[in-house]
Amino acid sequence: MNPTLNTILSHRSIRKYEDKKIEKDKLESILKAACNGSTMGNMQLYSIIVTEDKEMMQTMAPHHFNQPIATNAPLILTFCADFNRFNKYCAFRGAVSDSYNNIQSYHWAVTDALIAAQNACIAAESLGLGICWLGTITFNVDKFIEILKLPENVIPVACISIGYPAENPPLTDKLPLEAMIHHECYSDYSEEKINRLYKDKEEHPNTKQLLTENDLPNIARIITEKRYVKKDNEYFSQVLSTALKNQKFL
Repeated sequence: MNPTLNTILSHRSIRKYEDKKIEKDKLESILKAACNGSTMGNMQLYSIIVTEDKEMMQTMAPHHFNQPIATNAPLILTFCADFNRFNKYCAFRGAVSDSYNNIQSYHWAVTDALIAAQNACIAAESLGLGICWLGTITFNVDKFIEILKLPENVIPVACISIGYPAENPPLTDKLPLEAMIHHECYSDYSEEKINRLYKDKEEHPNTKQLLTENDLPNIARIITEKRYVKKDNEYFSQVLSTALKNQKFL
């Protein structure tokens, strides 16, 4: 197997890191890889906030729900959908850029930012580092906009902790390819197909442990009743909607 595929297929989330700073040349390589991905119209509609200062991590930590990885990593990268830079470029060149205060433009910038984030992750792992996505960046966008001093037309969409691994967890169990891959057109899921696709995951030792810990009969119930519940999703959706309006994407 070639090294790139081996890096991708060996991915696991690392939540414990050595107390060791990431070398400047490695950080530069990660950032170069992030900024060399595919992008809408080659506009590169994203920005990356590099956080190495522990005081700044502590400031952000409550809004990452005080996850240990929000402060114990030597490096955090926050990826932002960013039309601010391109809009200013247009203004300074006499081009009208009022076409981009809308959800379509936000979607372009989010896609660009997520491609950059995944490139950074693969680059970091290829250099012997571990990474973990902090999904909490999408919950408290208003707080991160304030802390990171993001101007209009910039909004955070992804956050990655990076460091030298201090643990070696097993690979996470995944659904079979058939669950995600469709040929020529979308093939919907019958109950029989769902049962087949989720069979191995439901019988995995990790799942059985989760079911015991949560006293629930299946993963679906754990996710919908304990992890990502309706009232929270509705609340944070409103937070995001307000932030999109304030940042002039709506």
